[in-house]
Amino acid sequence: MASPFVELEVGGRTVKVTNPDKLYFPEAGIRKIDFVTYHLAVGDGILRALHERPVTMERWPAGVREGVKRATREDPHGDAFYQKRVPKGAPDWVETAHIAFPSGRTADEVCPTELAVVAWMANLGTITFHPWPVRRGDVDHPDELRIDLDPQPGTDFQDAVRVAHEAQAVLDELGWRGFPKTSGNRGVHIYVRIQTRWTFTEVRHAAIAFGRELERRMPMQVTTNWWKEERGQRIFVDYNQNARDRTIASAYSARPLPHAPVSAPVVWDELDQVTPRDFTVLSMPERFARLGDLHRDIDEVHHDLSPLLEWYERDERDRGLGDMPYPPDYPKMPGEPMRVQPSRAKRPPTDEPPE
Repeated sequence: MASPFVELEVGGRTVKVTNPDKLYFPEAGIRKIDFVTYHLAVGDGILRALHERPVTMERWPAGVREGVKRATREDPHGDAFYQKRVPKGAPDWVETAHIAFPSGRTADEVCPTELAVVAWMANLGTITFHPWPVRRGDVDHPDELRIDLDPQPGTDFQDAVRVAHEAQAVLDELGWRGFPKTSGNRGVHIYVRIQTRWTFTEVRHAAIAFGRELERRMPMQVTTNWWKEERGQRIFVDYNQNARDRTIASAYSARPLPHAPVSAPVVWDELDQVTPRDFTVLSMPERFARLGDLHRDIDEVHHDLSPLLEWYERDERDRGLGDMPYPPDYPKMPGEPMRVQPSRAKRPPTDEPPE
């Protein structure tokens, strides 16, 4: 027997939604058809976040439910997985972008150019959309600096908010405009559009410099330490989210948690009044209908990254602070320090007798 389906007209395209009554978020009562139509309700916003960008799909085709096995690098066979290459059998109106990974391998990733593509991806069980910080016209030069404020154990969203306000002060001093959003979980993301003049390595260096500035201003509350054992109960500025092939959940993306939260654009003044649980697949359409896309102006200005790169060079020259570790799946990168967990690093030899 053929699977049930419904067809939606999206921007002149016909998008088939298979098994529309399948529960995607059982705890929240959200079916697949509800999930697909959510993306249409926030269409202008999510398409602005994804437009012309290569996108990694975080797919949960069985839905977000207890017991779902996540695929890992060690065991790629799971019910939930990341898909970087365009699926076979994609409609001919699904366009792609050709990208290169740090390993040197390449892929053609889905590159949304219209809302129908987003709906088609949602029907495949794409719960979270992970766009690259580049457009397909130039996939080697990011147009976005991403400041990821990640709470560590012992800290929470409100701690991230306090750091976000200091980040706003730094941006104001630079004369830059940042666009904040909730991560959809416990953190805060801030996006800054930049000119496409710099490589991934340079943008990552700028993120390190920005994080170090926050760390100097809030040493008891902020850390840039890559190793978890050194972070303590502080907000981690995850500079590696600006490395090639590292991505962050887009604005309006859902997150694979039972209550179906979404990564929600906010204005600075409301950060202190909201919690991540305020924004879900069920609540966001009404907010979007009332306020529209709070990131609607994000493409109006593209900032000059030079001041942060000058900070990075200053820190290296005057304070001996050079590059920092890359994620463990990366090849050894030029200028990178030893990628060894501090507690496992070999102790330097000593002439002192043992105690």
